[in-house]
Amino acid sequence: MDELTWEQTDAPARGDAATVDAGLDAFNAAAADLDAVRPLACFARRADGTLVGGAIARTWGACCEIQQLWVDEAHRRQGIGRRLVGMVEAEARARGCTLLYLETFSFQCPDLYRALGFEIACAFEGFPDGIVKYTMRKAIRSDAAR
Repeated sequence: MDELTWEQTDAPARGDAATVDAGLDAFNAAAADLDAVRPLACFARRADGTLVGGAIARTWGACCEIQQLWVDEAHRRQGIGRRLVGMVEAEARARGCTLLYLETFSFQCPDLYRALGFEIACAFEGFPDGIVKYTMRKAIRSDAAR
């Protein structure tokens, strides 16, 4: 340990960050079948093809993680987010998932997720302006279990 040098920086070199990413990726690939992770995306478009909302998720085993949910500001509060989450849930069920989970900040849409049956599994406080980060979960019954 005495031969090591230690560094803290607010601006890591791109190559250094890439080395950390590659090292972690190699470790993870050796420990788990990450090739079994399947992407899942659902979109809402206007008739002209313009994207007005989308949900990006992934499934792995019996778990489905909703990574991103976005609805264009002009189209919010019209049920688009609700329908996109429903589409993710339906496909997760079809893939045999029994758990949906996600992370969201208090200024995003935790109330929508609660209305859709998600519960707060964990809350992280300490962000500026009283913002809270939530990890939320929802148990679902897979199509395979029906």
